Amino acid sequence: VQLQASGGGLVQAGDSLRLSCEASGRTFSTYAMAWFRQVPGKEREFVAAISSNGGSSYVANSVKGRFAISRDTARNTVYLQMNAMKTDDTALYYCAARRRGIALTNREYDEWGQGTQVTVSS
Repeated sequence: VQLQASGGGLVQAGDSLRLSCEASGRTFSTYAMAWFRQVPGKEREFVAAISSNGGSSYVANSVKGRFAISRDTARNTVYLQMNAMKTDDTALYYCAARRRGIALTNREYDEWGQGTQVTVSS
């Protein structure tokens, strides 16, 4: 599967933004999907993940209550809804896929999108 992330941009603290990640191919429904983020000089950080059938999801404590992950199988797309954004959310956001259950570390994901930049100003 190939992944194409989009939706990043420049927002102000407190604003909302929705990222999208469109997957190519007919096997999207067999992949667990996730979002990670990375700032220069730091390791890629887990943000959220959702199971292949959408029945289970997990969100990192750092964004819990503000971010939500969802998927639309008909559109081969996974979303990351980001609300009440903070300057600490500034990062390059990546979507990822794996053909097994949800995982929380970047080493467990097989496929990666190109990343979309999110910048939150104060």
